[in-house]
Amino acid sequence: MFTDMLAYALYEYIPKRRIYKASFEQLDLNRRILDFKDGRNYASRWAAHTMAYALQAVDLSDTVVMCIPAHSQHAYVRRYKRFLSEFCSRSNAVNGFDYVRIHGCREMKHLSAQRHYVSCMSNASIDAGIRGRKVLVIDDICTTCSSAATFISCLRAAGAEVVMAMFLARTKRCWM
Repeated sequence: MFTDMLAYALYEYIPKRRIYKASFEQLDLNRRILDFKDGRNYASRWAAHTMAYALQAVDLSDTVVMCIPAHSQHAYVRRYKRFLSEFCSRSNAVNGFDYVRIHGCREMKHLSAQRHYVSCMSNASIDAGIRGRKVLVIDDICTTCSSAATFISCLRAAGAEVVMAMFLARTKRCWM
């Protein structure tokens, strides 16, 4: 899906319907990932530290870091404001939190009966100041990558140069 750029997930996430096969370590990781999605302080610090550590060899000083919009402004602030502040201070990247604004509220994609038709950008806008900037896109869990692909397309349409997409985890699809 991302043939012209690097896309990377740090961990694997096991969906609830398969969690009975998970180890204790995987259960703990799943809890942290879900707590990050809920905007819990410890999980935001953990995710910021983990992702910054993974990218420590990369010079991000002129790269804007942006997170894929949540279903509402409240959820976006709760999930990403603290995370981006911490991540950018650790990685020397440019905080792109204010480049995204969510208007109103849309149905949460994972709860929608029409999953493939709910766009992550249906209620969000991107500030024009992103034109000409290098961007690192971050999201919590990648299952189909459709939200990331939509957001990246919107960023490119706004004139940004998306250089990488990074996910805290990707959904594990198959078991042995």
